[in-house]
Amino acid sequence: MAMSRNKTSGVKKRLIRARRQAYPVPTWVIAKTKQKVRTHPQQRQWRRQKLKVK
Repeated sequence: MAMSRNKTSGVKKRLIRARRQAYPVPTWVIAKTKQKVRTHPQQRQWRRQKLKVK
């Protein structure tokens, strides 16, 4: 799917969802849990891990 402009709505939806999941844990959550929750299990860096979206 490299550089394709014409994406179907389903693909767009999946990409949006993946982007939302890739955000880090909010600072207030780290503070509230006394640093027990530090990382997000689904966090992804766009260069390192590619999505398999079709």
